[in-house]
Amino acid sequence: MNQYRILIQAQDRAGLVYKSAKVFYENNLNIIANHEFVDKEHNLFFMRTVVAGAIDAKQLGDELSRELPSETNIVIKLPRKKNIVLMATKEAHVLGDILIRYQEGLLDANIVGIISNYNSLRPLCEHFEIPFYHISAENISREEHEAKISNTLELFDSIDYIVLAKYMRILSKNFTARFENKIINIHHSFLPAFIGANPYKQAFARGVKIIGATAHFVNENLDEGPIIEQDTIHVDHAYDWVDMQQAGRDVEKIVLARALKLALEDKIFVYGNKTVIF
Repeated sequence: MNQYRILIQAQDRAGLVYKSAKVFYENNLNIIANHEFVDKEHNLFFMRTVVAGAIDAKQLGDELSRELPSETNIVIKLPRKKNIVLMATKEAHVLGDILIRYQEGLLDANIVGIISNYNSLRPLCEHFEIPFYHISAENISREEHEAKISNTLELFDSIDYIVLAKYMRILSKNFTARFENKIINIHHSFLPAFIGANPYKQAFARGVKIIGATAHFVNENLDEGPIIEQDTIHVDHAYDWVDMQQAGRDVEKIVLARALKLALEDKIFVYGNKTVIF
């Protein structure tokens, strides 16, 4: 029996859960899981429901649209392995963690390719038999480099998410706009603190006692896209910035893995520059 994920976002009003459940019942669907949230400040309603049964997705969508307010956004998804592309530079810890999870069957996705502006990670990637594309950024403009990346991305039939696994280059506004809410980055800082380059050096200079990592969607504003997942660890006065960097690597791996899992399971709603996570 098929299971479907149904994502509903609407202006809040009485009866939304009832009306949705009524449609599910009338279509002989069993509700496996249901979560809802109301943002009272903006009067927005969010609901993620997993249902099981014989589903005509178009018919179900039409019936929900008739029952719910006119501005309601309804997405019906059949769970499937999503296609993702990984992008990296030189650091292997985050990329390696994703590849190991993938090999062990812990990642519900197809990694269709890996793109890097350096060639040093090729041996690691080839060990996992995943196509590796070296696209050097040396002696060319950012526009030319991104054009080459775009040409490579067109080799794939479809891409659900691009994952920046320590990809240490700033993407242009034009590039990020093409993949709105589809590019996931791991930033080695507990945002909004220490945006940009060398956050561990910034943290050390500030004398912080907590460091962390943030996974977020990428938009035109550097390290300011909607936040998906965060975590922290404690440090003390004995840590220099290199110690902080080494300690932070484990947090980076875990935070990105959690964020990617949420995306692959369709558990993220994005509105404005915020997220609702179920």
